[in-house]
Amino acid sequence: MVTRICNRRMHALLPLVAAVACASFAHAAEVTPLTLDAAVVLAVRNAPLLAADAARVDAAREDRMRAGRLPDPELGIGLDNLTATGGGAFDPLADSMTMQTIGIVQRIPPRAVRAAQRAAADAQMLAASAQRTLAGADVRQAAADAWVSLWSAQRRLDLLEDMRGATDVAKRASRARLAGGTDGAADALAARAEAADLDNRIDAAQAGVEAAQAMLRRWTGTDASAADMADFAELPVAPATLLSQLDRQAPLLQWPAREASAQASLDAARAGKRPQWSVGVSYGKRFGSLPDMASVNFGMTLPLFAGNRQDRDIGARHAERDAVLAEHEDARRAQRAAVEQRLADWRGWTRQVRRFRDEQVPLAADRSRVALAAYRAGGSLQPWLDARRDEINTRLAYADALAAWGRGWAALAYLIPAEDTP
Repeated sequence: MVTRICNRRMHALLPLVAAVACASFAHAAEVTPLTLDAAVVLAVRNAPLLAADAARVDAAREDRMRAGRLPDPELGIGLDNLTATGGGAFDPLADSMTMQTIGIVQRIPPRAVRAAQRAAADAQMLAASAQRTLAGADVRQAAADAWVSLWSAQRRLDLLEDMRGATDVAKRASRARLAGGTDGAADALAARAEAADLDNRIDAAQAGVEAAQAMLRRWTGTDASAADMADFAELPVAPATLLSQLDRQAPLLQWPAREASAQASLDAARAGKRPQWSVGVSYGKRFGSLPDMASVNFGMTLPLFAGNRQDRDIGARHAERDAVLAEHEDARRAQRAAVEQRLADWRGWTRQVRRFRDEQVPLAADRSRVALAAYRAGGSLQPWLDARRDEINTRLAYADALAAWGRGWAALAYLIPAEDTP
Protein backbone atom coordinates (compact mmCIF):
# COMPACT_ATOMS: atom_id res chain seq x y z
CA MET A 1 0.00 0.00 0.00
CA VAL A 2 2.74 2.43 0.99
CA THR A 3 4.63 1.62 -2.20
CA ARG A 4 1.58 2.32 -4.38
CA ILE A 5 1.00 5.67 -2.63
CA CYS A 6 4.63 6.65 -3.15
CA ASN A 7 4.42 5.63 -6.79
CA ARG A 8 1.31 7.74 -7.29
CA ARG A 9 3.05 10.75 -5.70
CA MET A 10 6.11 10.25 -7.88
CA HIS A 11 3.95 10.10 -11.02
CA ALA A 12 2.17 13.27 -9.89
CA LEU A 13 5.47 15.07 -9.34
CA LEU A 14 6.99 14.04 -12.68
CA PRO A 15 5.37 16.87 -14.72
CA LEU A 16 6.54 19.42 -12.16
CA VAL A 17 10.08 18.02 -12.18
CA ALA A 18 10.09 18.05 -15.97
CA ALA A 19 8.87 21.63 -16.06
CA VAL A 20 11.56 22.75 -13.64
CA ALA A 21 14.19 20.91 -15.63
CA CYS A 22 12.99 22.49 -18.89
CA ALA A 23 12.99 25.93 -17.34
CA SER A 24 16.49 25.41 -16.01
CA PHE A 25 17.66 24.15 -19.39
CA ALA A 26 16.06 27.11 -21.17
CA HIS A 27 17.74 29.56 -18.79
CA ALA A 28 21.08 27.83 -19.29
CA ALA A 29 20.57 28.02 -23.05
CA GLU A 30 19.88 31.75 -22.83
CA VAL A 31 23.06 32.49 -20.85
CA THR A 32 25.68 31.32 -23.33
CA PRO A 33 29.45 31.76 -23.22
CA LEU A 34 30.63 34.86 -25.07
CA THR A 35 34.14 35.70 -26.18
CA LEU A 36 35.57 39.18 -25.84
CA ASP A 37 35.58 39.79 -29.59
CA ALA A 38 31.97 38.63 -29.90
CA ALA A 39 30.90 40.92 -27.04
CA VAL A 40 32.54 43.90 -28.72
CA VAL A 41 30.89 43.11 -32.06
CA LEU A 42 27.46 42.80 -30.43
CA ALA A 43 27.94 46.06 -28.56
CA VAL A 44 28.81 47.97 -31.73
CA ARG A 45 25.91 46.39 -33.59
CA ASN A 46 23.32 47.16 -30.90
CA ALA A 47 24.52 50.53 -29.53
CA PRO A 48 21.82 53.24 -29.82
CA LEU A 49 24.49 55.93 -29.40
CA LEU A 50 26.10 54.95 -32.70
CA ALA A 51 22.77 55.27 -34.49
CA ALA A 52 22.40 58.78 -33.06
CA ASP A 53 25.89 59.75 -34.20
CA ALA A 54 25.21 58.32 -37.66
CA ALA A 55 22.15 60.57 -37.88
CA ARG A 56 24.32 63.57 -36.95
CA VAL A 57 26.72 62.67 -39.75
CA ASP A 58 23.77 62.65 -42.16
CA ALA A 59 22.71 66.07 -40.88
CA ALA A 60 26.21 67.45 -41.37
CA ARG A 61 26.29 66.02 -44.88
CA GLU A 62 23.05 67.82 -45.75
CA ASP A 63 24.47 71.07 -44.36
CA ARG A 64 27.58 70.54 -46.48
CA MET A 65 25.47 70.26 -49.64
CA ARG A 66 23.91 73.69 -49.11
CA ALA A 67 27.02 75.49 -47.89
CA GLY A 68 28.48 78.14 -50.21
CA ARG A 69 25.32 78.55 -52.27
CA LEU A 70 24.07 81.95 -53.30
CA PRO A 71 21.52 83.38 -50.88
CA ASP A 72 17.87 83.34 -51.89
CA PRO A 73 16.78 86.31 -54.02
CA GLU A 74 14.72 88.98 -52.32
CA LEU A 75 11.30 89.93 -53.69
CA GLY A 76 10.13 93.49 -53.17
CA ILE A 77 6.65 94.97 -53.75
CA GLY A 78 5.86 98.61 -53.15
CA LEU A 79 4.26 101.92 -54.15
CA ASP A 80 6.81 104.47 -55.34
CA ASN A 81 6.64 108.26 -55.68
CA LEU A 82 3.33 108.68 -53.85
CA THR A 83 2.52 112.36 -53.16
CA ALA A 84 2.79 113.03 -49.45
CA THR A 85 1.79 116.73 -49.16
CA GLY A 86 -0.48 119.25 -50.85
CA GLY A 87 -3.96 118.88 -52.10
CA GLY A 88 -3.30 115.55 -53.76
CA ALA A 89 -1.58 113.98 -50.76
CA PHE A 90 -1.72 110.18 -50.83
CA ASP A 91 -3.67 110.22 -54.10
CA PRO A 92 -2.08 107.74 -56.52
CA LEU A 93 -3.37 109.79 -59.47
CA ALA A 94 -2.00 113.14 -58.23
CA ASP A 95 1.43 112.63 -59.87
CA SER A 96 2.44 110.87 -63.04
CA MET A 97 5.50 109.28 -61.40
CA THR A 98 3.46 107.32 -58.85
CA MET A 99 3.57 103.64 -59.71
CA GLN A 100 3.23 100.14 -58.31
CA THR A 101 6.56 98.31 -58.32
CA ILE A 102 7.73 94.74 -58.09
CA GLY A 103 11.36 93.70 -58.16
CA ILE A 104 13.94 91.06 -57.34
CA VAL A 105 17.34 91.63 -55.73
CA GLN A 106 20.09 88.99 -55.75
CA ARG A 107 23.04 89.43 -53.39
CA ILE A 108 26.29 87.88 -54.59
CA PRO A 109 28.83 87.16 -51.82
CA PRO A 110 32.48 87.01 -52.88
CA ARG A 111 33.80 83.65 -53.98
CA ALA A 112 36.14 83.61 -50.97
CA VAL A 113 33.20 83.99 -48.60
CA ARG A 114 31.38 81.05 -50.15
CA ALA A 115 34.58 78.97 -50.08
CA ALA A 116 34.93 79.74 -46.36
CA GLN A 117 31.32 78.64 -45.82
CA ARG A 118 32.05 75.34 -47.55
CA ALA A 119 35.20 74.90 -45.47
CA ALA A 120 33.21 75.49 -42.26
CA ALA A 121 30.65 72.88 -43.37
CA ASP A 122 33.47 70.46 -44.15
CA ALA A 123 34.85 71.00 -40.66
CA GLN A 124 31.41 70.37 -39.16
CA MET A 125 31.08 67.13 -41.12
CA LEU A 126 34.59 66.10 -40.10
CA ALA A 127 33.68 66.75 -36.47
CA ALA A 128 30.50 64.66 -36.77
CA SER A 129 32.43 61.78 -38.36
CA ALA A 130 35.11 61.99 -35.67
CA GLN A 131 32.45 61.96 -32.96
CA ARG A 132 30.89 58.88 -34.51
CA THR A 133 34.25 57.11 -34.62
CA LEU A 134 34.99 58.21 -31.06
CA ALA A 135 31.62 56.88 -29.92
CA GLY A 136 32.40 53.55 -31.56
CA ALA A 137 35.70 53.40 -29.70
CA ASP A 138 33.95 54.26 -26.44
CA VAL A 139 31.38 51.51 -27.00
CA ARG A 140 34.12 48.97 -27.71
CA GLN A 141 36.02 50.07 -24.63
CA ALA A 142 32.94 49.92 -22.41
CA ALA A 143 31.91 46.49 -23.72
CA ALA A 144 35.44 45.17 -23.22
CA ASP A 145 35.51 46.53 -19.66
CA ALA A 146 32.16 44.90 -18.94
CA TRP A 147 33.39 41.59 -20.36
CA VAL A 148 36.60 41.75 -18.33
CA SER A 149 34.60 42.56 -15.19
CA LEU A 150 32.44 39.47 -15.72
CA TRP A 151 35.43 37.30 -16.62
CA SER A 152 37.38 38.37 -13.53
CA ALA A 153 34.29 38.01 -11.31
CA GLN A 154 33.86 34.43 -12.55
CA ARG A 155 37.55 33.75 -11.88
CA ARG A 156 37.11 35.10 -8.33
CA LEU A 157 34.13 32.81 -7.81
CA ASP A 158 36.04 29.79 -9.19
CA LEU A 159 39.07 30.52 -7.01
CA LEU A 160 36.90 30.59 -3.89
CA GLU A 161 34.75 27.59 -4.76
CA ASP A 162 37.93 25.59 -5.33
CA MET A 163 38.52 25.85 -1.57
CA ARG A 164 35.27 24.17 -0.53
CA GLY A 165 36.72 20.65 -0.60
CA ALA A 166 39.47 21.36 1.92
CA THR A 167 37.01 23.22 4.14
CA ASP A 168 34.70 20.22 4.19
CA VAL A 169 37.62 17.96 5.04
CA ALA A 170 38.57 20.20 7.99
CA LYS A 171 34.97 20.23 9.27
CA ARG A 172 34.76 16.43 9.16
CA ALA A 173 38.13 16.07 10.84
CA SER A 174 37.17 18.47 13.64
CA ARG A 175 33.92 16.57 14.27
CA ALA A 176 35.76 13.26 14.31
CA ARG A 177 38.35 14.54 16.78
CA LEU A 178 35.62 16.08 18.92
CA ALA A 179 33.74 12.78 18.98
CA GLY A 180 36.96 10.92 19.79
CA GLY A 181 37.72 13.27 22.65
CA THR A 182 41.05 14.44 21.24
CA ASP A 183 39.84 18.02 20.53
CA GLY A 184 37.63 20.46 22.34
CA ALA A 185 34.55 22.17 20.97
CA ALA A 186 36.54 25.32 20.19
CA ASP A 187 38.34 23.74 17.24
CA ALA A 188 35.09 22.34 15.83
CA LEU A 189 33.42 25.73 16.11
CA ALA A 190 36.44 27.42 14.52
CA ALA A 191 36.29 25.03 11.55
CA ARG A 192 32.57 25.71 11.13
CA ALA A 193 33.17 29.47 11.36
CA GLU A 194 35.85 29.22 8.69
CA ALA A 195 33.42 27.36 6.44
CA ALA A 196 30.72 29.99 7.03
CA ASP A 197 33.19 32.78 6.20
CA LEU A 198 34.07 31.04 2.94
CA ASP A 199 30.37 30.69 2.12
CA ASN A 200 29.90 34.42 2.67
CA ARG A 201 32.79 35.22 0.36
CA ILE A 202 31.41 32.88 -2.28
CA ASP A 203 27.97 34.50 -2.03
CA ALA A 204 29.56 37.93 -2.46
CA ALA A 205 31.50 36.67 -5.47
CA GLN A 206 28.31 35.22 -6.97
CA ALA A 207 26.60 38.59 -6.53
CA GLY A 208 29.55 40.21 -8.30
CA VAL A 209 29.11 37.82 -11.22
CA GLU A 210 25.42 38.68 -11.53
CA ALA A 211 26.13 42.41 -11.37
CA ALA A 212 28.79 42.06 -14.06
CA GLN A 213 26.36 40.07 -16.23
CA ALA A 214 23.87 42.93 -15.97
CA MET A 215 26.50 45.43 -17.12
CA LEU A 216 27.56 43.24 -20.03
CA ARG A 217 23.90 42.87 -21.00
CA ARG A 218 23.61 46.66 -21.02
CA TRP A 219 26.16 46.84 -23.85
CA THR A 220 25.52 43.66 -25.82
CA GLY A 221 21.74 43.53 -25.45
CA THR A 222 21.82 39.81 -24.69
CA ASP A 223 22.25 37.47 -21.72
CA ALA A 224 25.67 35.91 -21.77
CA SER A 225 28.51 34.74 -19.59
CA ALA A 226 32.14 35.49 -20.30
CA ALA A 227 34.20 32.80 -21.94
CA ASP A 228 36.50 30.81 -19.67
CA MET A 229 39.71 31.44 -21.57
CA ALA A 230 41.36 34.84 -21.91
CA ASP A 231 44.99 35.82 -22.39
CA PHE A 232 45.94 39.47 -22.09
CA ALA A 233 49.69 38.91 -22.41
CA GLU A 234 49.81 40.27 -26.00
CA LEU A 235 48.35 43.46 -27.41
CA PRO A 236 46.62 43.48 -30.82
CA VAL A 237 48.59 46.67 -31.61
CA ALA A 238 52.32 46.85 -30.94
CA PRO A 239 53.34 49.33 -28.23
CA ALA A 240 55.67 51.07 -30.70
CA THR A 241 52.71 51.61 -33.02
CA LEU A 242 50.62 53.09 -30.22
CA LEU A 243 53.36 55.60 -29.42
CA SER A 244 53.98 56.54 -33.06
CA GLN A 245 50.32 56.91 -34.13
CA LEU A 246 48.92 59.17 -31.45
CA ASP A 247 46.71 61.19 -33.81
CA ARG A 248 44.81 58.03 -34.83
CA GLN A 249 43.81 57.32 -31.24
CA ALA A 250 40.33 58.04 -29.97
CA PRO A 251 41.11 60.95 -27.58
CA LEU A 252 42.74 62.95 -30.42
CA LEU A 253 40.28 62.26 -33.21
CA GLN A 254 38.33 65.51 -32.88
CA TRP A 255 41.34 67.84 -33.01
CA PRO A 256 41.64 67.93 -36.84
CA ALA A 257 38.00 69.04 -37.02
CA ARG A 258 38.65 71.77 -34.45
CA GLU A 259 41.65 73.01 -36.41
CA ALA A 260 39.67 72.95 -39.65
CA SER A 261 36.83 74.91 -38.03
CA ALA A 262 39.25 77.53 -36.67
CA GLN A 263 40.91 77.85 -40.10
CA ALA A 264 37.50 78.23 -41.79
CA SER A 265 36.58 81.03 -39.37
CA LEU A 266 39.87 82.76 -40.20
CA ASP A 267 39.24 82.40 -43.95
CA ALA A 268 35.75 83.83 -43.51
CA ALA A 269 37.15 86.82 -41.63
CA ARG A 270 39.69 87.47 -44.39
CA ALA A 271 36.99 87.20 -47.02
CA GLY A 272 35.05 89.91 -45.16
CA LYS A 273 37.44 92.54 -46.57
CA ARG A 274 36.16 91.88 -50.07
CA PRO A 275 33.11 93.77 -51.32
CA GLN A 276 29.79 92.00 -51.67
CA TRP A 277 27.83 92.66 -54.86
CA SER A 278 24.10 92.79 -55.48
CA VAL A 279 21.97 93.15 -58.59
CA GLY A 280 18.31 94.08 -58.70
CA VAL A 281 15.60 94.31 -61.35
CA SER A 282 12.27 96.06 -60.81
CA TYR A 283 9.19 96.85 -62.83
CA GLY A 284 6.96 99.85 -62.15
CA LYS A 285 3.37 100.17 -63.35
CA ARG A 286 2.10 103.75 -63.47
CA PHE A 287 -1.53 104.71 -63.00
CA GLY A 288 -3.75 105.79 -65.87
CA SER A 289 -2.51 105.46 -69.41
CA LEU A 290 1.07 106.45 -68.66
CA PRO A 291 3.81 104.06 -69.84
CA ASP A 292 5.34 101.61 -67.34
CA MET A 293 8.96 101.76 -66.22
CA ALA A 294 11.75 99.26 -65.52
CA SER A 295 14.88 99.60 -63.43
CA VAL A 296 18.18 97.74 -63.10
CA ASN A 297 20.39 98.38 -60.05
CA PHE A 298 23.86 97.28 -59.05
CA GLY A 299 25.35 97.63 -55.58
CA MET A 300 28.42 96.73 -53.57
CA THR A 301 29.52 96.96 -49.97
CA LEU A 302 32.36 99.35 -49.15
CA PRO A 303 34.73 98.02 -46.46
CA LEU A 304 36.31 101.44 -46.01
CA PHE A 305 37.17 101.15 -42.32
CA ALA A 306 38.83 97.73 -42.28
CA GLY A 307 41.37 98.75 -39.64
CA ASN A 308 38.81 98.75 -36.82
CA ARG A 309 36.42 96.19 -38.29
CA GLN A 310 37.58 93.44 -40.64
CA ASP A 311 41.22 93.58 -39.52
CA ARG A 312 40.17 93.21 -35.89
CA ASP A 313 38.04 90.22 -36.83
CA ILE A 314 40.96 88.68 -38.72
CA GLY A 315 43.28 89.20 -35.77
CA ALA A 316 40.85 87.58 -33.33
CA ARG A 317 40.24 84.55 -35.55
CA HIS A 318 43.96 84.17 -36.18
CA ALA A 319 44.64 84.10 -32.44
CA GLU A 320 41.88 81.53 -31.95
CA ARG A 321 43.40 79.32 -34.66
CA ASP A 322 46.81 79.55 -33.00
CA ALA A 323 45.24 78.65 -29.64
CA VAL A 324 43.67 75.51 -31.14
CA LEU A 325 47.01 74.46 -32.64
CA ALA A 326 48.75 74.91 -29.30
CA GLU A 327 46.02 72.99 -27.45
CA HIS A 328 46.27 70.17 -29.99
CA GLU A 329 50.00 69.85 -29.33
CA ASP A 330 49.38 69.82 -25.57
CA ALA A 331 46.73 67.12 -26.01
CA ARG A 332 49.17 65.09 -28.10
CA ARG A 333 51.79 65.25 -25.36
CA ALA A 334 49.23 64.33 -22.72
CA GLN A 335 48.07 61.37 -24.80
CA ARG A 336 51.63 60.11 -25.22
CA ALA A 337 52.17 60.28 -21.46
CA ALA A 338 48.87 58.47 -20.87
CA VAL A 339 49.79 55.68 -23.30
CA GLU A 340 53.21 55.26 -21.68
CA GLN A 341 51.60 55.06 -18.23
CA ARG A 342 49.03 52.51 -19.40
CA LEU A 343 51.75 50.41 -21.01
CA ALA A 344 53.75 50.47 -17.78
CA ASP A 345 50.68 49.48 -15.75
CA TRP A 346 49.75 46.67 -18.16
CA ARG A 347 53.29 45.28 -18.15
CA GLY A 348 53.37 45.44 -14.36
CA TRP A 349 50.05 43.61 -14.03
CA THR A 350 51.26 41.00 -16.55
CA ARG A 351 54.23 40.21 -14.33
CA GLN A 352 52.08 40.15 -11.19
CA VAL A 353 49.48 37.83 -12.73
CA ARG A 354 52.16 35.39 -13.80
CA ARG A 355 53.71 35.46 -10.32
CA PHE A 356 50.33 34.88 -8.68
CA ARG A 357 49.51 32.03 -11.08
CA ASP A 358 52.87 30.28 -11.05
CA GLU A 359 54.10 30.92 -7.50
CA GLN A 360 51.92 32.64 -4.94
CA VAL A 361 48.60 30.80 -5.39
CA PRO A 362 50.24 27.33 -5.60
CA LEU A 363 52.45 28.09 -2.59
CA ALA A 364 49.50 29.31 -0.52
CA ALA A 365 47.51 26.21 -1.48
CA ASP A 366 50.42 23.91 -0.61
CA ARG A 367 50.83 25.62 2.77
CA SER A 368 47.14 25.10 3.54
CA ARG A 369 47.32 21.50 2.37
CA VAL A 370 50.31 20.74 4.60
CA ALA A 371 48.69 22.44 7.59
CA LEU A 372 45.46 20.48 7.05
CA ALA A 373 47.37 17.19 6.78
CA ALA A 374 49.18 18.01 10.02
CA TYR A 375 45.86 18.75 11.74
CA ARG A 376 44.36 15.48 10.54
CA ALA A 377 47.45 13.71 11.89
CA GLY A 378 46.82 15.14 15.35
CA GLY A 379 48.34 18.61 15.17
CA SER A 380 46.79 21.97 16.05
CA LEU A 381 44.02 23.60 14.01
CA GLN A 382 45.39 27.16 14.28
CA PRO A 383 48.18 26.75 11.68
CA TRP A 384 45.58 25.63 9.15
CA LEU A 385 43.31 28.56 10.00
CA ASP A 386 46.19 30.99 9.49
CA ALA A 387 47.29 29.34 6.27
CA ARG A 388 43.69 29.21 5.07
CA ARG A 389 43.12 32.93 5.55
CA ASP A 390 46.37 33.75 3.83
CA GLU A 391 45.34 31.53 0.93
CA ILE A 392 41.97 33.27 0.65
CA ASN A 393 43.65 36.68 0.63
CA THR A 394 46.14 35.51 -1.99
CA ARG A 395 43.40 34.16 -4.23
CA LEU A 396 41.36 37.38 -3.90
CA ALA A 397 44.45 39.45 -4.68
CA TYR A 398 44.99 37.23 -7.73
CA ALA A 399 41.41 37.89 -8.88
CA ASP A 400 41.92 41.65 -8.43
CA ALA A 401 45.14 41.43 -10.44
CA LEU A 402 43.33 39.59 -13.23
CA ALA A 403 40.68 42.33 -13.37
CA ALA A 404 43.27 45.12 -13.48
CA TRP A 405 45.30 43.20 -16.07
CA GLY A 406 42.29 42.77 -18.37
CA ARG A 407 41.17 46.38 -18.04
CA GLY A 408 44.69 47.60 -18.72
CA TRP A 409 44.81 45.48 -21.86
CA ALA A 410 41.41 46.75 -23.05
CA ALA A 411 42.42 50.38 -22.46
CA LEU A 412 45.31 49.89 -24.89
CA ALA A 413 43.71 47.46 -27.34
CA TYR A 414 40.92 49.84 -28.36
CA LEU A 415 42.85 53.12 -28.46
CA ILE A 416 42.98 53.06 -32.27
CA PRO A 417 39.35 52.76 -33.44
CA ALA A 418 38.36 50.04 -35.83
CA GLU A 419 37.19 50.93 -39.32
CA ASP A 420 33.94 48.91 -39.14
CA THR A 421 31.89 51.30 -37.02
CA PRO A 422 28.41 51.07 -38.60
